[in-house]
Amino acid sequence: MSGGSLPGTAASGARHGGPRAAFVWGLGVAVYFTAITYRTSLGVAGIDAADRFHINASALSTFSILQLLVYAGMQIPVGLLVDRWGTRKVLTLGIVLFTTGQFAFALSGSYAMALAARALLGCGDAMTFISVLRLGSNWFPPRRGPLIAQVAALFGMAGNLLTTLVLARLLAAFGWAPTFAGSAGLGVLVLVLVLLFLRDRPEGAPASPPSAPSAAAPGPGPAREPGYVRRQLAEAWREPGTRLGMWVHFTTQFPGMVFLLLWGMPFLVEAQGRTRAEAGTLLTAVVLSNMAIGLVYGQVIARHHSARAPIALGTVLATAAAWAMVLCWPGRAPLWALVLLCVVLGACGPGSMIGFDFARPANPPERQGTASGIVNIGGFTASMATLLAVGVLLDATGDDYRTAFASVFVLQALGTAQILRLRGRAHRRERERVVASRVEAVHVPV
Repeated sequence: MSGGSLPGTAASGARHGGPRAAFVWGLGVAVYFTAITYRTSLGVAGIDAADRFHINASALSTFSILQLLVYAGMQIPVGLLVDRWGTRKVLTLGIVLFTTGQFAFALSGSYAMALAARALLGCGDAMTFISVLRLGSNWFPPRRGPLIAQVAALFGMAGNLLTTLVLARLLAAFGWAPTFAGSAGLGVLVLVLVLLFLRDRPEGAPASPPSAPSAAAPGPGPAREPGYVRRQLAEAWREPGTRLGMWVHFTTQFPGMVFLLLWGMPFLVEAQGRTRAEAGTLLTAVVLSNMAIGLVYGQVIARHHSARAPIALGTVLATAAAWAMVLCWPGRAPLWALVLLCVVLGACGPGSMIGFDFARPANPPERQGTASGIVNIGGFTASMATLLAVGVLLDATGDDYRTAFASVFVLQALGTAQILRLRGRAHRRERERVVASRVEAVHVPV
């Protein structure tokens, strides 16, 4: 998991990018990197967790389901908080929560305590990506939005790379408590850096456009008006681009998320007969593919906005084809087929970023956090449903991974139908906005 590009609220002259912008934005990305490391740490420790807490597949999946349930449930509140408080306060709160959750997970001696720790981690994790999106929009010009978002996701996936390459080896060498407790030190470090150096926007940049008073500002303003939250949600949801973005995120993200977050390692080891070292290498291939494809998607969409829907649908089709090949293979799939599956799954994360690029032009700056929260719910809802379905089907069928992972196709079919239904409506609305903005830019002398 869990981005896209948002137009900023700063004046265009203040959002020129440059070294200062890269540094501040980089601090936000470092927070997201840390959150991803903690989020995916269970992906390499699933077998260890099952032994430590003496649980079956359904109970194991509950760890990730609860974490994502909290994450998804927090998206709209976090979007509203970012619109109202700004990024620095929300990121600081997120760091405190996910670092505490990771440390508590290290010391958990019971299944219930471990569940509570993952829920706390999910709550803090939920505050990171939307904040990073807003930070990028405040410090960089809008034309760089798609690329900046994909690069943020790329560095976030590097946290997953740290998990598969480093955390898995530390877990094998030092055991549960030292590994997870030691990793919590990274959260303390980024907290200090954020408190010292991170700023919401460049000096002199307004908090919001003149026509839309800042929700974070004291005194009269949208956030102080009755019905502000309900109005923000209703207006964001009313836009077809927001709903289309949510369904793109829903349909593209979850196959890769489920594989990396929990079930990839057991599937490769128990169903495909690979060693844990081989499985770790294959999971690393997913992450590396994600990073490479993210750069390509960002560049293409920045230059050709019309490529958004074809790329998203192509990602869904490729993912379905790769899973069908592996699941339908007689016996265990050969190594090249597993490598191909992992490379294709790497496109799921970058594909989900496109959802934010549909919501961005559909909403004004003062509603970007709320719209991003709605979009971000999509993929994590699908991930929760699939995590649960795989766990339940594994227990019901005696660890038949073919049947369990076939649940992927059901949600892909649902999401694809919704994308096709909303695509034309969102494109028409977007064109209307472009025409309207050009008309407003024309000044006729009296």
